[in-house]
Amino acid sequence: MSIDPAAELPFYYGSISRLDAEQHLKLAGMADGLFLLRQCLRSLGGYVLSVVWNLEFHHYTVEKQLNGTYCIAGGKNHCGPAELCEFYSKDADGLVCTLRKPCLRAPETPIRAGVFDSLRENMLREYVKQTWNLEGEAMEQAIISQAPQLEKLIATTAHEKMSWYHGKLTRQEGERRLYSGAQPDGKFLVRDRDEANSFALSVMYGKTVYHYQILQDKSGKWSMPDGTKFDTIWQLVEYLKMKPDGLVTVLTEACVNGKAEKTPSLPSNRPKVSSAGLGARYTPPPGVGDLPMDCSGFNPYHNPNDIKRFNIKRDQLLMDEVELGSGNFGCVKKGVLKLESGQIDVAIKMLKSDNEKLVKEEMMREAEIMHQLDNPFIVRMLGLCNAECLMLVMEMAGAGPLNKFLSSKKDTITVENIVNLMHQVSMGMKYLEEKNFVHRDLAARNVLLVNPQFAKISDFGLSKALGADDNYYRARTAGKWPLKWYAPECINYHKFSSKSDVWSFGITLWEAFSYGGKPYKKMKGPEVIRFIEGGGRMECPSACPERMYTVMNECWTYKHEDRPDFKKVEESMRAYHYSLSNKALVEEATAEAAK
Repeated sequence: MSIDPAAELPFYYGSISRLDAEQHLKLAGMADGLFLLRQCLRSLGGYVLSVVWNLEFHHYTVEKQLNGTYCIAGGKNHCGPAELCEFYSKDADGLVCTLRKPCLRAPETPIRAGVFDSLRENMLREYVKQTWNLEGEAMEQAIISQAPQLEKLIATTAHEKMSWYHGKLTRQEGERRLYSGAQPDGKFLVRDRDEANSFALSVMYGKTVYHYQILQDKSGKWSMPDGTKFDTIWQLVEYLKMKPDGLVTVLTEACVNGKAEKTPSLPSNRPKVSSAGLGARYTPPPGVGDLPMDCSGFNPYHNPNDIKRFNIKRDQLLMDEVELGSGNFGCVKKGVLKLESGQIDVAIKMLKSDNEKLVKEEMMREAEIMHQLDNPFIVRMLGLCNAECLMLVMEMAGAGPLNKFLSSKKDTITVENIVNLMHQVSMGMKYLEEKNFVHRDLAARNVLLVNPQFAKISDFGLSKALGADDNYYRARTAGKWPLKWYAPECINYHKFSSKSDVWSFGITLWEAFSYGGKPYKKMKGPEVIRFIEGGGRMECPSACPERMYTVMNECWTYKHEDRPDFKKVEESMRAYHYSLSNKALVEEATAEAAK
């Protein structure tokens, strides 16, 4: 689930020790410039570059920086480990030599998972279920959309899953447990101390038990007094299994706590909410906005089908005079849907009387499509009400369309915020792709916001469901189409597919980073067509990161068969979103430490 930027590199070995790395390099011939990459134990998200020169080993720590980039101390910043290694293959820039030959993993040698890697998946699910009461698809989408924040939270309590952690324990009881049974040198346990933010490491050596304090500094790092600092307790313990770092001996055998595995406690900055309280709130840390899951709109109904009815009675609806929008069909008004369990805000799409038969058929088609969809990043249809006019009752996304929101908040919305929202859009579109739905009208005006951190795709009036064996839908007539958002095959051959939606996603991404700007400036439809056919593409918006402009251009690949699908687009958006989110988390910790 979590994307490790190094996972695709054939010379990346994962969580191996320095000795293991040196053994691999020995077996590969010890040529000058031979190298491999491995996971760093000291900091989350870091790596170690191990290089051979003059028959000696050199190890360089690659740290993740505040801005989400990677660098070796004193070296240049790079957007990922692959780019870093490519740079050092051309320029030593402080290393003993350039990287000349990768020490490739054997086909039968998998990337070794770290202690936390093997626990992460289950811990994420336990945490999300316990905190937000989500299950199934909603849980999976929640985890993917905010994995960096969630992983950072659960990493702080991962030690509670370890067999060597004994919780609240006196010094005397710790010694009693270590003396029980075999007493090899390095037998150890970790226990809570009475002081806040403090643990004790108790270690057996020469039939004597030694006790060491594990202290947390102002930046949140853990260490022994004057020892190496780590992001988490479990990283410190894993490191001490390889190097004593001031202890009388390295750690060897865990003194097992004997308890059944339990769910880790929730981090202190996110107190537990009641299982019934889907709308329960918490106070986020300073500078950190709500996660989508903290908004009652993320999953307002534990089981959406509990209230999802195709027919809604008129007396269940209260209508507000506030008009949220209008179009060819009629208008959208704010309203309230009354239920036995209470009431919720809704948006009501109302059919106007002009051309009623034609528009009614279109609205019915939209209702049938939306009724089949259930994804946190797609506006849910709750039902139809046939009263003074036909009304389509949908979830409320009260912050309005993405383009209007961004154009009115240019000075306050960050690039990270935009990437987060557009990653959510890519997740919703990936879901549609998996369900064989083509949207045909993806644009910033049809991305609605529940709040500044939470986006939903709307307006399925042009959507078509494809058959299981169909790759595209061919429209019979051109009709009134948003040509500036359409791929070449849509305009030239009236062919629509998920790949043409990918093109539209690229335009929507451009709109987002232009803070609601209009694509192709003042060009008319025919001019846009000639511009695209001539190989022209819109320029990178001034606020747009290079990696996001790369995604746009991939979406605007002329031939649809060469264009990425939403699975690939979502992975690209996710990787960049994660890197920016990790940057924000580090900055938050730095700010807290400075107080």
